[in-house]
Amino acid sequence: MCRLFGMSGGARRVRATFWLLEAPDSLARQSRREPDGTGLGFFAADGTPEVRREPVAAYRDAAFAAAAQEVCSRTFVAHVRYASTGAVSMANTHPFEQRGRLFAHNGVIGDVGRLERELGDYRALVHGETDSERFFALITREIDGVGGDVGTGIARAARRLAAGWPVYSLNLVLVTATELWALRYPDRHELFVLERERGGPHGDRHLEQASAAGSVRVRSGDLAAAPVVVVASEPMDDNPEWRPLAPGELLHVGADLAVTSITAVPQPPEHPLELADLHPRAAASQAPSRTRPSR
Repeated sequence: MCRLFGMSGGARRVRATFWLLEAPDSLARQSRREPDGTGLGFFAADGTPEVRREPVAAYRDAAFAAAAQEVCSRTFVAHVRYASTGAVSMANTHPFEQRGRLFAHNGVIGDVGRLERELGDYRALVHGETDSERFFALITREIDGVGGDVGTGIARAARRLAAGWPVYSLNLVLVTATELWALRYPDRHELFVLERERGGPHGDRHLEQASAAGSVRVRSGDLAAAPVVVVASEPMDDNPEWRPLAPGELLHVGADLAVTSITAVPQPPEHPLELADLHPRAAASQAPSRTRPSR
């Protein structure tokens, strides 16, 4: 299953080291995980979006191992891709950038050709083959249609897809230089949020978190002295404050780290997809991941 991660430091730029795809210690483990791309998105001090991504595939052996880099930003988005639509390539690797925003998605949307036709002139924003990038372009169109309101644009795009397209999952993280949004829809995959106080539960600890699958790890010494909000596909540590987003919930983390939520998509999909409906590759990409085996 694809992995999503988002983080906001609010008004403060924080330095964090990310590990994407923790290096496996056996080919057996490697063959089970088979990631098709890793990516990290963040923003320079002037608000310019930056994306570092690579279409890492299991057959590349040593190149499959972790990519670690230390970056500084107010917001971050990271993604580990298990390809469902489109080839393993740079153009299909998340996160994507449009109009100064960064976006990553975990799920499957059917009838991609019709979705592409729906985009009209916004098709020019799409450079790869994925349903995810087309979903992002639809969100961008809707944001423009409501005068730049990102949350409303996300909700409108998600409701449109839920009402008219075959949908398995629309889980997403979208960030600007100062704000973060996360949507869970419908109930196929979980998405969690942690509002972490300065220093964590003990009040004096830096941030050091890892997903159970070992696909995303993050460390930040800055967060011993600053609060942060984290969104992830699964709880990344034993902090009891992790909570799951409800199906249809759209979470917003403001520039001041204030967290609000709305029910953006109250109804289940009109045309829900089941794993059995998907192409075998897409089905494999959406199947729940096993947790990391012990060493």
